[in-house]
Amino acid sequence: MNDKTLKSQELFENMPVWTAVFSMAVPSCITILVMFFYNMADMFFIGQLGEMAQVAAVSVVSPVFSLAAAAATMLGIGGCSVIAKAAGAGKIEDARTYGSLCFYTAAAFGVICTIVMLIASKSVLGLLGANAEIFVYAKDYMQILALGAPMMLLSTTLGALLRADGAIKEGLIGNMTGTILNIILDPIFILVLGWGVKGAAAATLLGNAVSTIYYVIHVREKGQILSLKPSYAIRKPKSLLHIIAVGMPNGISSILSGFAATFSNNLLVLYGTNAVAAMAAAGKATMIISMIQMGICMGVQPMLAYNYGARNISRLKEILKALSLLTVVIGLAAAAGCIFARDTLIGMFLKDAAAVQMGKQLVVYLVLASPIIGFYYLGTNFLQAAGNAVTATIVSLLRQGVLLIPFLFLMNHLMGFLGIALAHTLADGIATIVAVLAMYIQYKILKINRPERQEKHYEKNPDTEKVRMIR
Repeated sequence: MNDKTLKSQELFENMPVWTAVFSMAVPSCITILVMFFYNMADMFFIGQLGEMAQVAAVSVVSPVFSLAAAAATMLGIGGCSVIAKAAGAGKIEDARTYGSLCFYTAAAFGVICTIVMLIASKSVLGLLGANAEIFVYAKDYMQILALGAPMMLLSTTLGALLRADGAIKEGLIGNMTGTILNIILDPIFILVLGWGVKGAAAATLLGNAVSTIYYVIHVREKGQILSLKPSYAIRKPKSLLHIIAVGMPNGISSILSGFAATFSNNLLVLYGTNAVAAMAAAGKATMIISMIQMGICMGVQPMLAYNYGARNISRLKEILKALSLLTVVIGLAAAAGCIFARDTLIGMFLKDAAAVQMGKQLVVYLVLASPIIGFYYLGTNFLQAAGNAVTATIVSLLRQGVLLIPFLFLMNHLMGFLGIALAHTLADGIATIVAVLAMYIQYKILKINRPERQEKHYEKNPDTEKVRMIR
């Protein structure tokens, strides 16, 4: 335990900033990209069928599972944080309680999702904007995925919890194993066997199941501070509220993303099935930009938190500068790549010429905020690192709800279906400005309230300060 802490301290405090940023950001980005390709595989292979209704069905159903993913995100991110904090304080029993609570809560919520989606599929799909052409495919897709909901929640939750146990490699292995299996099974089930959306759902179900089984076996055999014993969960069930509170900003973002997609689809369906499919394809093609930037900022968040807590302002400033430059460069390069390669990107998912043309137009509008969206993720992660989860949650609400939903209706009225894409860009831009301002204020508060005596002590006697921090 102490050796790991010391290594972490070396990484957070002494390692060259760019080296430290890359060593933390790369594993995080890999994990997120693996999840992205996992989700993209269904859309890609269904697109090869050339049936726009089936492509649209995947898009229509996705908000339901965005809500389930939000629950898993709250449990995974919140659980990882409180488990690591408890372990660092030597409260191993509490850490095991948190891990067990997350596991059984994810399983229970997964079962509830299964029951609700199987019983109320018709009503749910109606709310999601499925027209008569899309409904049959969407129902098939959702019902099979519903059977695998417990595995999906467990896979996402356990994958995040493993980081608190120091099992970063194992988390990557689990994600990659599930993804590779999904990618292998998708063409077999969808194209060879001719199952269409049913095959896509079955491949996803099996991929999640394999990942979950791998994680469970690892925790049972090699877990150090994680435990799946139900006796731990029963000890302090009220601790679940604390876990959810810590993970709330991330969960809110996922939940609102699902609602926003539902509103968007309800507007797009007015322009026909091709419009729904085109937005789904354009969204998938451009989503990778935000996911990379999000992965960078989430991965480096522990280093931000460490240096914020240590009041090491010079180090914190270096990290923020490095992250700002990195996200802007990636955003510019990726946006340019998406625009110039939009024919190829959209063609990966769509075969209908009219739908392809619509998708190519949507891509241009969706990437306009890409160069700056990294500042949004940097701002929210900095606020969480500073312990200001309330402001981070408000900024998330602003981007995906308060701004986006009104913009969707307004821009649709003014510009038609292209306005729906521009609404996302406008919401991203304004939310980014707010996030940067909130981060700047939080940074200034740190400088104003910095205890001078503590920093002087740190400079004169770093070894003593290190021991104090470790404890």
